[in-house]
Amino acid sequence: MADTVQQALRARLGQTGTAVVYGDRAWTWQEHLGRASAQAAALLTLADPNRPMHVGTVLGNTPDMLEALAAAGLGGYVLCGINTTRRGDGLARDISRADCQIVVTDRQHRPLLDGLDLLGVRILDTSTPEWADLLAGAGELRPHREAEAMDTFMMIFTSGTSGDPKPVRVAHLMVLFAGQNLIGRFGITDRDVCYLSMPLFHSNAVLAGWSVGVGSGAAMAPATFSASRFLGDVRRYGATYMNYVGKPLAYVLATPERPEDRDNPLRVAFGNEATDRDIEEFARRFDCTVWDGFGSTENAVIVTREPGTPRGSIGRGLEGVAVYDSATVTECPAAEFDDTGALLNADEAIGELVNTHGAGFFSGYYNDPQATDERLRHGMFWSGDLAYKDADGWIYLAGRTADWMRVDGENLTAAPIERILQRLPALSRVAVYAVPDAHVGDQVMAALVLQDGAELTPDRFEEFLAAQPDLSPKAWPRHVRIAPDLPVTATNKILKRELVRQGPTPGDGVLWTRRDRRAPGTGEGCAYVATD
Repeated sequence: MADTVQQALRARLGQTGTAVVYGDRAWTWQEHLGRASAQAAALLTLADPNRPMHVGTVLGNTPDMLEALAAAGLGGYVLCGINTTRRGDGLARDISRADCQIVVTDRQHRPLLDGLDLLGVRILDTSTPEWADLLAGAGELRPHREAEAMDTFMMIFTSGTSGDPKPVRVAHLMVLFAGQNLIGRFGITDRDVCYLSMPLFHSNAVLAGWSVGVGSGAAMAPATFSASRFLGDVRRYGATYMNYVGKPLAYVLATPERPEDRDNPLRVAFGNEATDRDIEEFARRFDCTVWDGFGSTENAVIVTREPGTPRGSIGRGLEGVAVYDSATVTECPAAEFDDTGALLNADEAIGELVNTHGAGFFSGYYNDPQATDERLRHGMFWSGDLAYKDADGWIYLAGRTADWMRVDGENLTAAPIERILQRLPALSRVAVYAVPDAHVGDQVMAALVLQDGAELTPDRFEEFLAAQPDLSPKAWPRHVRIAPDLPVTATNKILKRELVRQGPTPGDGVLWTRRDRRAPGTGEGCAYVATD
């Protein structure tokens, strides 16, 4: 079995099965990897041997990006996936931070680089004659190195939901391990087609999508995610497997349902951060298996669902995964619930998800020892994710460490409130976060996106809250924004820090505020009123 991406790709160099389908075109593995080999050879000829052999990509989900991934693998150099939603100085900082000496882009994304301070960086556009001439004139590939298992294959930036993105060093072995795990779990073979619509510069697409195609020999269908085009693409390409991250299932489910939706080839959807309701509805509507797990770009804490996972839980952790109190560096007590399912001991049960065995597959942030040390404390990896674990080992997310709210003397976290609000059938997406209050410390705010065609009134919302036995009165949102959409990262993760920055305002939607301080749900008139 291969230990590196380089070895895995070399094994497919002469294969005539389909590797890539895109639009009306298809490429065999032999054709696809032949072009990738030429690219690697050309870039290595251009590179400065006295600088890190780091090649950045500012590309969309196209065959160009798949070729760049394969070229880096075969060429033994490091690919740096640059987030194409970054702009200006932030984009320039990412390219500089990753020490890219070459950046490969295309006609669509080339304007993003215009005017940036990229001294010493050579920019190559795949739509130009210069690029075509480079590939045509490429000689035999002489790899930069014979890669070893723990060498860095790719630098992937974190999503940046809680701060500036950081480049994570992703090892060859990690890519292969992730792919083989999914191939075995779902029985993926070279007769399958992997639908790759999550951004290929992100870890989910590489570890849960591209790695599956490379490891199994399945065809890969790169695409830009679109809820309205999703089902048509699946049918067109014969897609049997897909990966997702963030809220894509919710976006697809928000499109009108048709009786023939079940008539499609999709067998498996694997990803993370979908709600229980979206998992169940997507599986029902499209007649497929949806398997939702938990992980991060760092790949140090892994939690997987299994049969019997309780509603609201993300599953059980791999060996060494625990919930710790960061102040005492001790494991938190098991979560206790009342008869309604409400958490009774939040103050002591909620802690940070850690890997007590150490870094796991995390190789560190590139050129950022301070950030790496912050994650690796007391011989453990600290994820920054809040969670609680019950006596049977089931783990429940409580949000990020920044999601703690102190409301009138009580500690609250965002994720449990979000799970309760998701029970409201009218909702498509929800984000809960804290806004400052001079009287009580924090107030709970919720931003809601409704299902297409759904309606929600302040009265109906209050009735819903009052009917939830496991929702503490202090967890009732003080401010509610009804929005047409929520700000998200390139990987469809809700950007809460932007919502927090906007504060208790309507944005481009409508704002309701609970005006009085009486106990909610007492029937003394609606607590929520529209405000400017």
